[in-house]
Amino acid sequence: MADNPAWVKLALQFDGAGGATPFSLGAQLPETERTLWVNLDYTDDATTEWLLAQPRVPDSVVEGLSTPDTRPRAAEVGGGLLVYLRGVNLYPDARPEDMIAIRLWIKDNLIISTQKRQLFTVSEISDGLLKGEGPRNAFQLLAWLADGLIWRMEGVIERIEDLVDQCSEALERNPDRALTHAISSVRRRAIALRRYLAPQREALNRLQGDARLDRDDEEVIREAGDRLQRLLEDLDTARDQATLLQEEVFSVQNEAINDRMYLLAIISAIFLPLGFLTGLFGINIGGMPGVEDPDAFWWFLGFLGGLSVLLLLWMMRLRWFGDRASKAVRLGRLGILTKSSWLFRKK
Repeated sequence: MADNPAWVKLALQFDGAGGATPFSLGAQLPETERTLWVNLDYTDDATTEWLLAQPRVPDSVVEGLSTPDTRPRAAEVGGGLLVYLRGVNLYPDARPEDMIAIRLWIKDNLIISTQKRQLFTVSEISDGLLKGEGPRNAFQLLAWLADGLIWRMEGVIERIEDLVDQCSEALERNPDRALTHAISSVRRRAIALRRYLAPQREALNRLQGDARLDRDDEEVIREAGDRLQRLLEDLDTARDQATLLQEEVFSVQNEAINDRMYLLAIISAIFLPLGFLTGLFGINIGGMPGVEDPDAFWWFLGFLGGLSVLLLLWMMRLRWFGDRASKAVRLGRLGILTKSSWLFRKK
């Protein structure tokens, strides 16, 4: 293996037949007809210094390869193709939506890429090159890289869809307030992923029309773009389902609060006149009726009971207790929402 500083992640020279050999990166890029791939850590100051010292690399390219904040795109810069791509973060205990960026500049037989964290797809391609099973040229490497990044996104999108289904089933069983946090987390993940997947689709569309790609490589990028479009549609569906579920949780919670307030209002309406009467007859002044009658207390209790029954009958006549159909409607909405989630999942 070649001896390179820590800011050089890899330096490979292609043999044109799917293999590559490591080489030591000196002060200047070696002059060769073969394809060179140099992958650097852009966070190290030595990377910028080395790039600025290369006569084959324009300053605009150095700036593009060193920028920390990127959105996926593909553009002609410095006489070559500058491409920004992103892949999901599949490291243990990492959030997949915290996507890892890679910047590439391709011109003729030279590939310069920069990144901070290593992508599994990049490691897979470099390992394949060392085994003689990798891409044969620069643009085939670009096609394989785009294709590998999209393949690794599918599992992440499927897990988001599974989380939405789990929230839907939990909502059907018990619309607890804790579901709000779970659903909000799913929505945030979907929004964060879509922020980069949509422009990455545009970047792949831009690459399809590049005349420097051969037919096979263009087909690989086209298939990757089609899969990415499908993943975006699945992500939008999961996000919309999560939004509906969250609205349903809020609706069920508000209805539960309204039911409790309604019950308190009915209890208050019944006990308000009873409290007034008991308070009135509880004053200790002369002239109160029934003071000398030993049965007056029981007559008074009977009067209060009869008044309560009359108040209940009056409320029922005015339909204060609502209709049981409203409960059925709420349950029906939950059932329809669950079935819709299942249908989306089947699709």
